[in-house]
Amino acid sequence: MSKRWLVTGGAGFIGSNFVLEARKKNLAKVLTLDLLTYAGNRTNLSAIEKDPDHEFVHGDISDPSLVRSLIESFKPTAIFHFAAESHVDRSIDHPGIFLKTNVEGTFVLLDEARKYLSGGGGDPGEPFRFIHVSTDEVFGSLGAEDPPFTETTPYAPNSPYAASKAASDHLARAYFHTYGLPVITTNCSNNFGPWQFPEKLIPTVVLAAIEGKEIPLYGDGLNIRDWLYVGDHVQAILRIHEAGIPGETYNIGGNSERTNQRVIETILSILDQERPRSDGHSYSGQVRHVTDRPGHDRRYAMDASRLKRELGWTPEFSFESAIGETVRWYLANEEWWREIRSRKYAGERLGVLPPLKKGAK
Repeated sequence: MSKRWLVTGGAGFIGSNFVLEARKKNLAKVLTLDLLTYAGNRTNLSAIEKDPDHEFVHGDISDPSLVRSLIESFKPTAIFHFAAESHVDRSIDHPGIFLKTNVEGTFVLLDEARKYLSGGGGDPGEPFRFIHVSTDEVFGSLGAEDPPFTETTPYAPNSPYAASKAASDHLARAYFHTYGLPVITTNCSNNFGPWQFPEKLIPTVVLAAIEGKEIPLYGDGLNIRDWLYVGDHVQAILRIHEAGIPGETYNIGGNSERTNQRVIETILSILDQERPRSDGHSYSGQVRHVTDRPGHDRRYAMDASRLKRELGWTPEFSFESAIGETVRWYLANEEWWREIRSRKYAGERLGVLPPLKKGAK
């Protein structure tokens, strides 16, 4: 097999879905590099634990010697860079950790890839690609009547997380224009689906509901996000790797804008049917409005028309068609999320990432 893919953050939410799909379809040999901080979990990859064409390495993308040794020995034909700290509230409490991973880590990967290619590395029969996976949050916030973000929307990050991802995007661009490194950047909207860490919105709502806890809703609940099913995101990344143009940026969106309030109402309606409360009441009675977080962007929306027009990709799933399956996945995989709860976030316990401040979600 000529294709060899180095995947950073491959034990996280989006990364693990990507790795599992790549191996399920036997698209390439895969080397997963993950530090296993609070959101990384090797259990996500248990289905390919004995796969001879998949190797897992526990390590830090900010370690140049490790990254160099892996690139030189594995000789990847592509690097898919998913590794990132991505929780906005955590970035507000501990911004330095986001700078280290998202900025310094991306720099190390880009620079070691540059050295590898400039030193004669690479496979003549398989053009090298560096796929840098980013977020819609780098563009800032939209008003209710504003058109969706395009690939040319000016950057205007409003949180330390978004700023760190914006910086990494600029580094990726610079390495293409300065060194000719064949980098392609993607900016995606909010993902949802299997294996998402329990503190994100959708799993937070599901688990708080069935555990009889209050369900937090920030501010007035009218913040809007475009929701993208993780399986669709994976297919978009694969298509961009196959046919995307180095040096270009592609937006990936789900065409599914929803207020946070509507998302929560949809989830609770599903739970009322799938796992009714013992007292016969709706889970909606557990929703509580909480103080809005600082710098909370009002609306995100992605214009993914370029991806459709140039590469023929459109999302297969709408929010409604995938949210039911997602909710049922969490109900059916209680052992997975309870194990995470029992270790109280491995990264916190190991000192990799400090805990959130009391009351933060």
